[in-house]
Order: sequence, then C-alpha cells, then structure tokens
Amino acid sequence: MVKMLDPYHTLSQKDLGFFETKNNIELTDNYKEFLLKWNGGTPDPGVFIIPEWEGITVMHYFYSIGDTDNDFEVYLDIYDLRIPEGFIPIGNDGAGNAILLGILEPHYDHIYFWDHENEPDLDEPDMSNMYFLGDNIWEFLDNLYEDESDDD
Repeated sequence: MVKMLDPYHTLSQKDLGFFETKNNIELTDNYKEFLLKWNGGTPDPGVFIIPEWEGITVMHYFYSIGDTDNDFEVYLDIYDLRIPEGFIPIGNDGAGNAILLGILEPHYDHIYFWDHENEPDLDEPDMSNMYFLGDNIWEFLDNLYEDESDDD
C-alpha cells in the first residue's frame, strides 16, 4: 500500500469544480478521488517500470491544486502544446519526464509516461514518446515498488 508524503492541503468537491471550470478540463472520477484523498505529494514507495521504454524511474511528485511549489495549473501551462490533446500532466519523475493522465477517449483515465528526451519536434505533438503505465491512477500506484538496490 502506497503512502503519500508531503500532500498539499485538503480539497473539497467545490475546489475541484472551480479548478476544472477555470482550466476548462474535466478530470476523471478516479483522479478526482485521488486529489480529494491526497492533493498531490510524493508516493512511498515510488519506483516504477516503463515497460515499452525498458527502463525504471522514480515518481518525484504529483502536482497539487493550490500549492505554490508544485501547482497543477503551472504545469498545465508548461506542457500546453507539448503533449497530445486529451492528456494533462499530473506529476513528474524529477528528471524532466512527465506523468500524464488521459482525459479523452480512447485514452480516458489511462496513465502514461512522457519521455522529454524524445519529445517530437512537431507542430502537433504525437504519442511517439509516451509509454502506457496503467488503466488508472490506482493501478499505477499499485505498481509502485521499493528500490531494493539501496538496501545494502
């Protein structure tokens, strides 16, 4: 069971509704539940495998609503026009790579890893640098594990 370290202040349904209206997005029910439970933070454990990428990385932080250091809205702006339509950034791995949430079909509720080093130089971003991580936020969190190599 994952724990969330350093979550930001508790949100209400009203806070979520205001955020969605202000940013013209509709979050998935699973992600709303996640935000109402934690509103961002650093998961412990936090290591995850990116299967198609054939690598591992560590989840650094899930963005929070209202947090000045890891504000969700700031990252929506940073990744605007850099990621395909129908996805929003929800966190990062601390190495410049983003964790994305699908908010439109056919990727609705799915979680993806976005590799910044292979960002396509296109007018219209595509999914060539994205790798599937889970059907929803809960499946992604269930797949996080402890890095055994530090336990010497």
